[in-house]
Amino acid sequence: MKKLGIVLGILIVLGVVFLLLGPFYVVNEGYQAVITRFGRIVDTKTEAGLYIRVPVIDFVTTYPKLILSLDGDPQRIPTKENQFIIVDTTSRWRISNPELFYTSFKTVEAASNRLSDIIDSATRTVITQNRLSEVVRSSNIINQSTPSAQAMDQNTEEAAEIQDLINVSVVSEEVTKGRRQLSLEMAEEARKMVGEYGIELIDVLPRQIKYSEELTESVYNRMIKERNQFAQAYRSLGEGKKADWLGKLEKEKLTIESEAYKQAEEIKGKADAEASRIYAEAYSKDPEFYAFWKSLESYKTTLPSFDATYSTNMDYFDYLYSPDGRR
Repeated sequence: MKKLGIVLGILIVLGVVFLLLGPFYVVNEGYQAVITRFGRIVDTKTEAGLYIRVPVIDFVTTYPKLILSLDGDPQRIPTKENQFIIVDTTSRWRISNPELFYTSFKTVEAASNRLSDIIDSATRTVITQNRLSEVVRSSNIINQSTPSAQAMDQNTEEAAEIQDLINVSVVSEEVTKGRRQLSLEMAEEARKMVGEYGIELIDVLPRQIKYSEELTESVYNRMIKERNQFAQAYRSLGEGKKADWLGKLEKEKLTIESEAYKQAEEIKGKADAEASRIYAEAYSKDPEFYAFWKSLESYKTTLPSFDATYSTNMDYFDYLYSPDGRR
C-alpha cells in the first residue's frame, strides 16, 4: 500500500507539472494556428477549439482568419502620357494557407511589408500602361452629358447647337477600361506574386489619386480653357440668336411697310377713281363751268411761278383776259 501511495503521489506530481507546462491550447473563433516542433511544422489548426500539444517542445503560432486591410504609402507614378500622379491604394487580404504563410513570413507584420511592396509594384505596372483618363475616370458619362449638364435650362435643340460650337478638343478622351477595370488588373497582377506565400489577395483599390504639382497647374489651365470655350459657345449662340431675331424683325418691318404701301396705293387709286368719277359727273352736268373751274385751279398753281408773261394770246388765258369771263 505504501508503494502504491508513492506511485500515485508521483503520478499526481507529474500530472500537475504536466498541466503547469501547458499541454492545452485554445484556437479562438476567427483564428488559425501553426504548431512547430524544433522549428519544423508538425500540425495546423484552422477550426476553433481546445487542442493538446507536447509541452515545452511544441510551439503554437496563431494567425487571423479574418479579412485584413492594408493601406499603401503614396507613390508618384507616371501615366502612359508621362503625366505624374500620386496614388495610394488600399487592399484586402487574408491568410489562406497558414503553413505556407508561416514558412514564408512567420509574422503578419513581415507579410504586410512584403505585400505592400508587391501591390505598389503591381499598381505602378498597370498605371504606367494606361492613360490618365483611364485612371481617374470610370465611365464616359462626362462626354454624354456635355454640354447639357452645364445647361439644364436649355432645350435639346439649343444644347445641340452649343455642342456644335464647342471645339472637339474640349470633349474628354473616351474611356475603354476605367478605374474599376484597372483595379481588377492591379489585383490580378499582384496575385501572380502572392500565391506562393499562402495569401489570398481579395482586391486592390486606389484610395486616393492626386495630381502632381506640375500636372495640377496643367489641369487648372485646361479647365479654364474649357470654361472659356463654353462661355464663348454661349456668346456665339446668343449672337446668332440676336442676328436671327434682328433679321426676322427687319423682314417683318419690310413686310409691314410693303403691305401698308400696297394698301395706301390701293386707297389712293380708289380715291383717284372716285375723284375722276365725281369730276366726270360734274363735267357732264355743266361742262362749261367745269372747264372754268379747272382753269382757275390751274392759274393758282402755275401763274405764281411765272416771272414774266410776254403774250396772253393763248387759249390758256381765255378765262383770265376775256371781257365777259368766258371763252
